[in-house]
Amino acid sequence: MTFEETLGARVAAALQRVDPGLEVQALEPLLGGHSGLTYRVPTSNGPVVVKAVPEGQRPVGRHDMVRQARIMQALAPTDVPVPEIIVVDETETAWFAMEFVTGESLEPVLDDPEVEPGLAAARMRRAAEILPALHDVPLDKIPVDGPALSPEDELQRWSRTMAAVPPELVPGAADLEARLAASVPEAVAPTLVHGDYRLGNIISTGLDPAAVIDWEIWSTGDPRVELGWFLVFADGTNFPGVGREVPGLPSEEELVELYGRPLDDLAWFNALGRFKMAAIMGHNLRRHREGRHVDPDQERLPDTIITLIRTGRDRLG
Repeated sequence: MTFEETLGARVAAALQRVDPGLEVQALEPLLGGHSGLTYRVPTSNGPVVVKAVPEGQRPVGRHDMVRQARIMQALAPTDVPVPEIIVVDETETAWFAMEFVTGESLEPVLDDPEVEPGLAAARMRRAAEILPALHDVPLDKIPVDGPALSPEDELQRWSRTMAAVPPELVPGAADLEARLAASVPEAVAPTLVHGDYRLGNIISTGLDPAAVIDWEIWSTGDPRVELGWFLVFADGTNFPGVGREVPGLPSEEELVELYGRPLDDLAWFNALGRFKMAAIMGHNLRRHREGRHVDPDQERLPDTIITLIRTGRDRLG
């Protein structure tokens, strides 16, 4: 049997142990994610989602499916909306099954189809309002598996990504990195940090968030890292050539006010978010040009990379 056929048989057997008599159909790949393999699985009780470690990959980092499942299980009784975890199978190749949450997870300034501007603005405001619930989760209630990441740790993490990108693909990045390194804020009390909190990772039904998804890089750390990243997506002018301007989106100042907590040194974290996005895009562009993952759309990235680096420097004065 193929890898998918073997995985499908394991999924069916496990789901039927939970719900005897359940009819389970074949795996249907869901495209667009970057965290392992994702499938929709139709059943007689409605579809479920399965995430699995890719064949031949080690279950570490973004491919650690069990780690993703465990944080969502821990968050189930909290005010953070997450999909229900149905089955976790830790044997090689590890996978888990979760509730199929109905709705849409679209980044208004980047994704298609376009989100109606008024709805996009309302969703962004709600995302800012509910973020404190995520940061308020007691750390002794989640499966913490490493030390909290300080602002310095975060900078080093994304500096390593940037260092792997040829300098000509990220002009000005070294200057931005030096400015960030010269003014690293002191860490505040650590909280749960999603790591990629934005509307593209929140399934919404109408206005309200139904589930926060894609927990592959969650950690404990400085909550301002989360805000700095979230704010990058509040302005379509950050993404020339790949994104769009959406009229009426809330300003950075309004989103911070809706978050509702004092945030010192936020300009530094905003600049870090831009540095992080430039590093990720530079990495993707490099892989495309080296032929490791050919995607002509990556050729649209250079103007955005330049803009993110320039505006990151602007944030630092």
